[in-house]
Amino acid sequence: MADLIYNPEVWASFLSLTLLEIVLGVDNVVFISIAASRLPPEERRIARTAGLAVGMLLRILLLLSIVWIASLSEPVGSVFGFEFSWRDIILAGGGAFLIWKSITYIHLEMDTTPERGPRKKEASFWLVIAQIMLLDIVFSLDSVITAVGIADDVRVMVAAIIIAVIVMMVASGPVSRFVERHPSTRMLCLAFLLLVGIALVADGFHHHIERAFIYGGIIFAGLVEALNLFRAKKARTRS
Repeated sequence: MADLIYNPEVWASFLSLTLLEIVLGVDNVVFISIAASRLPPEERRIARTAGLAVGMLLRILLLLSIVWIASLSEPVGSVFGFEFSWRDIILAGGGAFLIWKSITYIHLEMDTTPERGPRKKEASFWLVIAQIMLLDIVFSLDSVITAVGIADDVRVMVAAIIIAVIVMMVASGPVSRFVERHPSTRMLCLAFLLLVGIALVADGFHHHIERAFIYGGIIFAGLVEALNLFRAKKARTRS
């Protein structure tokens, strides 16, 4: 253990991996926040915490099964000359599920009545947890592959994942409340999840889309949304 604590290279890989795990977990936090918003208020915090805790356990279990993870990239079949692996199937299936859920939530946001505004349909607690677990498997796969590429010691990877999940647990509450208060931001988050789903499907078909393009676009859109919210707040103050 001492060789890890006093090794600057280990600390550098630990900090880099923790930061990357937090960045890669943003889409997970957004999905969990939006999915949990369909639950009654008293169940939302439990769902968010349970979803992130399950995600952390899945990442750790996958790290401990690294040989099995490596085998997922081996071709298991082909269609018209296109070879696919279990990793391709998981990514494409998870992406398709995320696209479907994003479009469904967008439809619910747009389904309004003159009397009540946006119609909010409450979901089953265990159905939301099942959806979060399904997406956790997909997001965990990418997260573990990234971790293996950066750090060499499993203990460093596990520590980075635990710290990253704790940070996401702390952030998930404020993110959820902010998204809940601002419908336009919620729509922006759904559009972000739709893009992530498309990128996952593309990865499953061996067409990698650089995440920097997606995150860059969503950061720019987020800055524009922040300016709009600031302008609206200023207008309310003046009036």
